[in-house]
Amino acid sequence: MDSNHSTNHDTDEDPAEHHRTENRVDTIYDSAAVEQVRRQRRMDPHCLKRLRYQYFRGGRSQAEAYQELLPPDRAAFRQSIALDCLKLVTRVDSGTDGATRLLFRTPAGELVETVILRAPRGRTTICVSSQVGCAVSCQFCATGYLRPVTNLAASEIVDQVAQANQLLIAEKRRVRNVVFMGMGEPFHNESQVERATRMLHSENWFGLSARRTMVSTVGIPAAMLRWSCRFPRSPLAISLHSVDQRLRESLIPIARRYPLPVLRQTMEQIADRPAPAMLIEYLLLRDTNDHLDQADALAGFLTGLPVHINLIPYNTIASAPYLSATPRSQREAFGSRLRDHGFTVTIRYSQGRDIAAACGQLAAVQNE
Repeated sequence: MDSNHSTNHDTDEDPAEHHRTENRVDTIYDSAAVEQVRRQRRMDPHCLKRLRYQYFRGGRSQAEAYQELLPPDRAAFRQSIALDCLKLVTRVDSGTDGATRLLFRTPAGELVETVILRAPRGRTTICVSSQVGCAVSCQFCATGYLRPVTNLAASEIVDQVAQANQLLIAEKRRVRNVVFMGMGEPFHNESQVERATRMLHSENWFGLSARRTMVSTVGIPAAMLRWSCRFPRSPLAISLHSVDQRLRESLIPIARRYPLPVLRQTMEQIADRPAPAMLIEYLLLRDTNDHLDQADALAGFLTGLPVHINLIPYNTIASAPYLSATPRSQREAFGSRLRDHGFTVTIRYSQGRDIAAACGQLAAVQNE
């Protein structure tokens, strides 16, 4: 991992905050700025509390949320404090499966993507990004080919959720689940992801259940252990993709730093705690990691651990033309072999493939 993108988990300072300062706009996420305006206007703090509640938890529009302020304060506060910090550049809706790809611009002028996934009966998940680009450089992921890599601030992470909720008002939906599976390795931006997660859980902000927020990592042992201590009710997803060390390193170069025996030991430590089952993400690549003997090896590696295995189809990206997807029949056979070993397995289908919003396809492109 490049030292410029390393995580200092002992501080809440955003490593990328320094180059954002001149572009900074006061928003509802800046408590000091909000308090300064409140004092200058001598505003009732309960009105601000109601505004925040209606906007972040009540499913109200921005205009409706501002109505919680007393009439003399509304215009002045609205001019001083914005309710969002990202600018929505593009919205693209899938024509086949209910996915939506959102492209945002940060105050620093960088582009970052978010994906809304709709399921039946109103269940809605948002896939948020924690970085612009990703230093992990997985061979099968378009995000890993983006440079430079920049950490998002906690406000920029949770604002993806808030703006998604604004778009969902017309559908009478709300974000129910938040997964850190967008652009970036969350544990390379650990302090801001932690701060964002606390905001998502806080009754003063989004009030989401801890069980409905999930972080996906390629497997950074120390950060995984810290996370399981700090958020014992929030599940972890681990991008495994192979239990052969050499093959895994070829797919995920950073795996050289975190060999499989260390990862297995870390998973055992997490399993000893009162934590939810770990989600194992396994991307199936044709003639690479999809043979039945590799399913047997995966089962052997995971034996004794509380896990749920997700088998994920590969979504083609231009940067990796040498990779191809495992045929459906082979995916089914791979899943059956794992079930024979006693594991719970889900064979996923990719939402948003037609709009470049499926797993591995996020590349922060402005054109549709």
